Formats: sequence, C-alpha cells, structure tokens
Amino acid sequence: MIWELFVGLRYLRSRRRHVPLSLISTISLAGVTIGVATLLIVLGVMTGMERDLRDKILGFNPHITVTSYGGPLDDWRDALARVRRVDGVVAAGAVVYGQAMIAIGRSVSGVVVRAIDPTAGDVVVDIAHHLQKGTVAALGTPEEVTLPPEEGGGHVELGTILIGKELGRQLGIGVGDTVNVISPLGTPGPAGMVPRIKRFVVAGIFDSGMYDYDQSLVYMGLPDAQRFFDLKDDVSALEVRVRDIYAAREIARALEAALGGFPYRARDWMEANRNLFSALKLQTVVSGIVLCLIVVVAAFNILATLTMVVKEKRRDIAILKSMGASSNAIARLFVLKGAVIGMAGTVAGTLLGLGGCWLLARYQFVELPKDVFLFDTLPVDVNPVNFVVVGTVSIAICVLAAVSPARRAASLVPVEVIRYE
Repeated sequence: MIWELFVGLRYLRSRRRHVPLSLISTISLAGVTIGVATLLIVLGVMTGMERDLRDKILGFNPHITVTSYGGPLDDWRDALARVRRVDGVVAAGAVVYGQAMIAIGRSVSGVVVRAIDPTAGDVVVDIAHHLQKGTVAALGTPEEVTLPPEEGGGHVELGTILIGKELGRQLGIGVGDTVNVISPLGTPGPAGMVPRIKRFVVAGIFDSGMYDYDQSLVYMGLPDAQRFFDLKDDVSALEVRVRDIYAAREIARALEAALGGFPYRARDWMEANRNLFSALKLQTVVSGIVLCLIVVVAAFNILATLTMVVKEKRRDIAILKSMGASSNAIARLFVLKGAVIGMAGTVAGTLLGLGGCWLLARYQFVELPKDVFLFDTLPVDVNPVNFVVVGTVSIAICVLAAVSPARRAASLVPVEVIRYE
C-alpha cells in the first residue's frame, strides 16, 4: 500500500476528539450510497418501461406500414410480392383499417377495425400469442348461429371477429355472443344516408397488455372487412415485419425504392411512435440529472470534510513535508481519501440498487391502474451500461470534490505552520 493511501485511510478513522469529522465522513458516504442506489433504481425502472412499451407496441403492431397517398391500394398483390423480396423483410401482409361501432342491446362502443388474412402463411402480428379465448383460425370463417324466436329462429352463417378483453368486459360479451357492427360510412337511401349494419360472432378475446388496444381494437377477417367497408378488392395498407427492428428505417426506405417511390410511403415503428419514445427518453435524462444532484450534495459534504481535515491536520501536513513529502504527494493523499469515500459509497449504492431492482422485479409490490398507465406494475430492466456510467460519474464527482482541499493542503508552507503551532 502506498503511504499516501495508508495515511488517508488513517484520517478516515476518527479519534475521540475528531468525532465530528468522522460523522461528516459517514454522512458523505451515506449520501453517495443513497444517491447511487436511487439513481440506479430509477434508471432501471425507466429502462424497463421503455423496453416493455417497445415490446408491447411491436408485439401488436407491424414494424413497417406501407400506405399510399392516393388512398386504398388496388394493385396490392403486386406490391406485396415486391415487398416480400426486399432484404431484411421477414413477413408481409395486407390489412384493412376502419372505424366502426359495436352494439349489443343498449350498450355501444366505438372501435377501430383491423382486418387481416388469417390464412396467410406469414402473419405479421402474432395475435395467437395474446389470445385468452378462441383461435385465430376461426377469424374469417363463417359460423352458424340460431336466431332468437322473435327473429324467426332460423339458422344463419355470420362472420367472426376478435375483441379485446376490456371491450368484452365493458359490453358484457364473450366468445359465442352475437354483436352488431355499425359503419359510419352509410349507404344512400330514400330517407338519406343509412348506416351500414352487419352482425358478427365473437370468435375470440385477446389481451395485448395495453388498455387502449384492449378497449378499442377489433380484428376482422380481410374479406369480411372489404365487404363491410365496401372496398371491393382494395386494402388500406401493407404491414411488414423485419428481422432487425433497429434497421426498420433503412428497410422502409428500401421498400419505397422497390415500390417505385410516390405514391407509396413506408412508415417504420420508430417514426409512428416518435413522440412517445422521445418523451420517455427526455424523462429518463431529466430524472437522471435531478437524482444525480443527490450525489453532488454528498460530494459537497466530502469537500467540507476534507477542508476541515486540512485545517485540523495542518501540523501533520507540515511534519510530512518537513520529512520530505512533496506537494504532489500531499495532494494525492487527500484526493485518494475522497476517492475512497466515493468508491465505497458507489459500491454500496450499486449493491443497494441491485437489491432494489431485484425486489421490484421479483415481488412487483407496486401496482398501477391499467386504465391510467400502460403497465400494471413497475417494469425493471437492469442495464449494465447504466451501472457503469453511474458508478464512473459518482466516483468522478467525489474525486473532483477532493481536488480543492488537496490543493489547499499541498500549498501549505511547513515553516509558517510550525512557527504558529
């Protein structure tokens, strides 16, 4: 052990008459520990929220959506074939979007209809993974139902739909129930525009993990949606899944080039959710800066401690310099003392932060209302990069706080100190 570190550690162990100095050192150590632990836990939660949000969005949305400025796609089969040939594309399929209302009895709710082809071999979105009841194979397959006695009691075949669990709870419906789907785009009649109404059977209930989707999204078979929205053979867009989600932007530009540019437009998932992820990233940065101030406050305590040590140890410093210690060695002595406090607090804070993240991930004792937040509990993601950055910054702040007292101690003149002691 170098003698500067040995003497610095001796100064950390207080004698009875230096108890206040030891108390301030302990408070500084505790401040660094609490600051590092709090910062790591918050960054773990924010990183977990970003990861969870990304997984939920990508789990129920395509990576890239190809649309046309001219409206519905009429030559979509040729476009779909060209899209599938682009390097990096894993799956692609046609989709129909539309707005409608679902009614059963006196209960009505506005929904967004998303129609897919369940028979396609490369389904873009893995809906089956989110289904609680029913199957995707039943989507688009006519189901025979018996009409009630007041409507004749006969047997008819109706199309099928998939609904979210929150929508089912709100309307009080489940698998096998018959609902009326009403399109706001009506058909002309003698008395004006007449809403288009068609009956469907609920073939399944899904749980996406996001309240907004579960409450307002309805899946329909592609042919049923084309007839219901009077699109003939047209579709609204093409949905694409790619191999590397972070290369989606480059693949989107490649898709536009493969389709000949205008009127086609390819929009990747980052562009579609730019505001949400930008806000989350800004919140993470601001939270990190605010919580970093806890470490800065602890560093001021270190500065105050070392300043008082320099004042108390003037005689010792003068003796060391008289015995041949250089000014740089004296400066290193106090810088090392600040670094020891910073490293000890950082290590303790890191262990405490790891423990806090493990508790949040293991027991999930913080519950959040799903109709307000996008999560029902606090997600945690332990990112090693966060731990390395926080630890490095924490130790650097503590070392910088020790520089001023170290320079003051190094500038002491032994003759002047010994003369007045």
